Amino acid sequence: MKISTKGKNAIKLMLDLATYNNGKPIRLRDIARRQNISEKYLEHIVSGINKCFLLNSSRGKHGGYSLKYPPEQYTVGQILRAVEGDMAPTDCYGENGIPCENKSMCVSYKLWGRLDDAMNNVLDNITLADMLEWQNELYTDQYVI
Repeated sequence: MKISTKGKNAIKLMLDLATYNNGKPIRLRDIARRQNISEKYLEHIVSGINKCFLLNSSRGKHGGYSLKYPPEQYTVGQILRAVEGDMAPTDCYGENGIPCENKSMCVSYKLWGRLDDAMNNVLDNITLADMLEWQNELYTDQYVI
């Protein structure tokens, strides 16, 4: 499994929304500038995330996006699946896997299952709040007197 640029930027988008949350919607233009990502590309990413009802959106002059829930309630896996779909390690495994007639006799299939379990365990147990904490640690470690 390789996470695409879209998946990486979805994580950046959500982390930016969590970082700069002040109770008001945040414009994609501002996120695009801070994260050095095309605003049009962010619009595409937001549409995938919105389909999973993870964001609040508002229109108008002061419109933008905000997290629907506290950062503790978002997992990395949830965000990635919103834009990437199934995160299975191979095309013969996972909820959208291609049916395989050799599955019952395939040693590799068991390997893919264990790999899928391990990846999902990591992705589903790291939250936006964890990432905010890591980000704050990085910024604190960078501070020089």
